[in-house]
Amino acid sequence: MNPWNPRLAETTARLLEDTASVSEERKSELNALAQWTAESLDERGQADLIFICTHNSRRSHLSQVWAQVGADVAGVKGIQTFSGGTEATACNPRTVAAMQRAGFEVAQQDTIHGETNPTYLVSTGLTDMACFSKKYGDESNPSEGFGAVMTCSSADRSCPLVYGADARFAIPYVDPKVSDGTDSEAATYDARLEQIGTEMLYLMGQVAARVKR
Repeated sequence: MNPWNPRLAETTARLLEDTASVSEERKSELNALAQWTAESLDERGQADLIFICTHNSRRSHLSQVWAQVGADVAGVKGIQTFSGGTEATACNPRTVAAMQRAGFEVAQQDTIHGETNPTYLVSTGLTDMACFSKKYGDESNPSEGFGAVMTCSSADRSCPLVYGADARFAIPYVDPKVSDGTDSEAATYDARLEQIGTEMLYLMGQVAARVKR
């Protein structure tokens, strides 16, 4: 029996087909991250990735959940994905809605981080992830030996040194926030989710091809 949420399985299958359209420039950036991830798996048996943007509200959460999907789809064991920001705000409700439209099951779990920053349990049907806004150094994230992935240009500029990281990579995405409150809001968030999903699926396919263990 397939454990994946049916709609998410359909979205994932479609995005896997789109990995062929990833540009060569982008592949070069993703391949560098894939190589580090594979080497970490070979050397230590695990690879922790923290996806970082300024507010840990949109792009970093989408990257976290899709990277985990990619690892599960590629059958790569030992990868754990996390997210964080240079400041904490909230996982934006528009991000949550985009995840739900793609087929993730999302439920508000608690408000231990504040009424305006709830924790969401995001499920693929196979893997559950807790999503809430936090600084990248939060105790729920690894403190050393991880790969830091900067998903926005602002965080990339303002955070040139990520404490505890073994390696740092810039994989920036355009912020879907530009569409907030407009008629194109849902379409913009869906497009960014699908771009990130496609690239994270490509990334983990490359990790699977490189890992030796």
